[in-house]
Amino acid sequence: MTQAYGEAWYWDKRYAKESTGSFDWYQKYESMAPLLHLYIPPTTTHQRVLVVGCGNSAFSEGMSNDGYTNIVNIDISSVVIEAMQKKYSDYPHLKYIEMDVTDMKPFEDGSFDAVIDKGTLDSLLCGHNSKANAAKMLDEVQRVLKKGGVYILITYGVPTYRLRLLRESHSWAIKLHVIDKFLPVDNSKGKTWELTCPVPLNSDGSFRESGNRDVHYIYVCTKM
Repeated sequence: MTQAYGEAWYWDKRYAKESTGSFDWYQKYESMAPLLHLYIPPTTTHQRVLVVGCGNSAFSEGMSNDGYTNIVNIDISSVVIEAMQKKYSDYPHLKYIEMDVTDMKPFEDGSFDAVIDKGTLDSLLCGHNSKANAAKMLDEVQRVLKKGGVYILITYGVPTYRLRLLRESHSWAIKLHVIDKFLPVDNSKGKTWELTCPVPLNSDGSFRESGNRDVHYIYVCTKM
């Protein structure tokens, strides 16, 4: 059954019911920081980062506290954007704009060094007109990225499906990283995956699995 995940009214209604707290889909900034440092180092000056479908996540706050100085956040919900503008009014490095990720006309071509997506593409793929909306979103993401810029997609989508979608109409250089959804209770066992090491892919998009499917997949797509 499809949901109205691509519709502003759905998210306005949902955020109006929620508290003023924050919620992070999939992963928090602390767990993702080593990967972001690898592909978009905060020490590199004048980097402009776009976070799509930001919701009420604290992810961008973590980025700002970690040294990123130009973070633009967009969401289709006017309710959550208004709340986030008020919440982060004292954060000069964070900007919040109401915008549809499938139509980002206010942004010029090649105006961002990186785009971060935690569940937004997944959300569209669960909604109405999923294939068309996903294609529009990916078109816009590639358009606003600079040449050599990176689209970092955090998703539950397995490589055999997500790689096909990403490659259908775009020329990306894609690396796959994998992260456990939850840290082991017994830390002595260590992590199943090393986040900063790309996972080798077979020609069909498959890869050697550890036996643990309780993971999130991270596709780092570089614009050619």
